[in-house]
Amino acid sequence: MSIVELNKESFQEAIKPEGTLIVDFWAPWCGPCRGFAPVFEKASEEHPDVTFAKVNTDVEQELAGALGIRSIPTLMVFREQVLLFSQPGALSAGQLNELLAKVKELDMEKVHQDIAAAQQGQDADGNQA
Repeated sequence: MSIVELNKESFQEAIKPEGTLIVDFWAPWCGPCRGFAPVFEKASEEHPDVTFAKVNTDVEQELAGALGIRSIPTLMVFREQVLLFSQPGALSAGQLNELLAKVKELDMEKVHQDIAAAQQGQDADGNQA
């Protein structure tokens, strides 16, 4: 699968109600970013059910700032419009595949229930927090 380039206009629409999106925040001058690029590219070929995207933080400074990106590379993973993972640093191929496997295994119905309960000031068992 190809990797999508995102900007501030396309970022929000890329986070869809269905599906998984993994975003690599990078810059052309960043050595670790360049080292991670082939790992990200290979993973995109191995996981056609996941949307892989990149954000060039030099070009999209406003978007990076709004998302609190302080160092690069930084990876963010969204599933069903929920941010599930955000971490600076390059991952190995094994770590990236393990992360994607865990994201795919998540019971998103429970995740959405937990978020709704938290927004209502309750814990996961329905008790007032």
